[in-house]
Amino acid sequence: MKATAKLHDLGQSLWLDNITRTMLGDGTLAGYIEELSVTGLTSNPTIFDKAISGGEAYDDQIAELAETVEDPEEIFFQLALADLRDATSLFKGVHERTTGVDGFCSLEVSPKLADDTQGTIEQAARLHGEGDRPNLYIKIPGTPAGLPAIEESIFAGIPINVTLLFSTEQYLAAADAYLRGIERRIEAGLDPDVASVASIFMSRWDVAVADEAPESLRNQLGIAIGEEAYCAYRRLLGSQRQQRLFNEGARPQRLLFASTGTKDPDASDVLYIEAFAAPFTINTMPENTLHAFADHGEVGEPMATDGEAAEQKLAEFSAAGIDTDALAQRLQDEGAEAFVKSWNELLKTISAQQGARA
Repeated sequence: MKATAKLHDLGQSLWLDNITRTMLGDGTLAGYIEELSVTGLTSNPTIFDKAISGGEAYDDQIAELAETVEDPEEIFFQLALADLRDATSLFKGVHERTTGVDGFCSLEVSPKLADDTQGTIEQAARLHGEGDRPNLYIKIPGTPAGLPAIEESIFAGIPINVTLLFSTEQYLAAADAYLRGIERRIEAGLDPDVASVASIFMSRWDVAVADEAPESLRNQLGIAIGEEAYCAYRRLLGSQRQQRLFNEGARPQRLLFASTGTKDPDASDVLYIEAFAAPFTINTMPENTLHAFADHGEVGEPMATDGEAAEQKLAEFSAAGIDTDALAQRLQDEGAEAFVKSWNELLKTISAQQGARA
């Protein structure tokens, strides 16, 4: 049995952190579903920029859209929605088999809306409506402006993937926004069954402290942060607040481990996949990491739920002078800026292709 199948049997969903029109059409993604236990997919502006600029698969649709649409952003969303409709169709069987727990694909709102609550609310509703798929998540960042947009979108019944989370505190704030949206739906007599995931980014922690942490703590901060967040997630699932919502027919917001490709060339290429093995969670991984784990990954004991090891490790980082609270905010701010940069590069790519076809 492949390691990917063992991890799935442990209770964790394996999602692919990539999408291209080519992999949708040539059977690659279907093969991952069939052979590597992949049950979902995430996307972001960088992924789409690489896909669109990396070949000719999008050229015809760009040329067709450019005849009637001038805005590169709108052209992008039409390209992305076409891909994600196809991807969600491939995961339809998973979505139905798990009665809506799994089998999702994600599309991000414009990163330029990270500080625009109302703009995010409106775009999330439009994209989900145009996507017209029950297993399509709309990604909203868990920034201060994003949190009320998450609550409003959940209240509106839109499945949300909360992105750009880095710490337990940020995760809990996102979870609270989700719960408030569900509680409001119950108060309004609406169906509380609205899906959501909260995506916490892992490997960037270790990149950020690579030159500051002692060698004895190398590549251990992201794992400690993930363990701490997982413990908070498990506590929340067992809380009275969450249990009341379960009793009304609500679903839990699942925890998703993102940015799990190893950045350190001297570290194991499956470091974060093996470390974050945990039931009722998701690990979304780059394509090369998926292949590496299927080839030589190992599935050990599930992640601990008592938090003792994480607490001890985080204390060691604190003693080394690393302020994880300040770093979490910095990482979120830098992540938002990086997404805007990728977004601008993506729109430049589309504009260039528009010009070439003019």
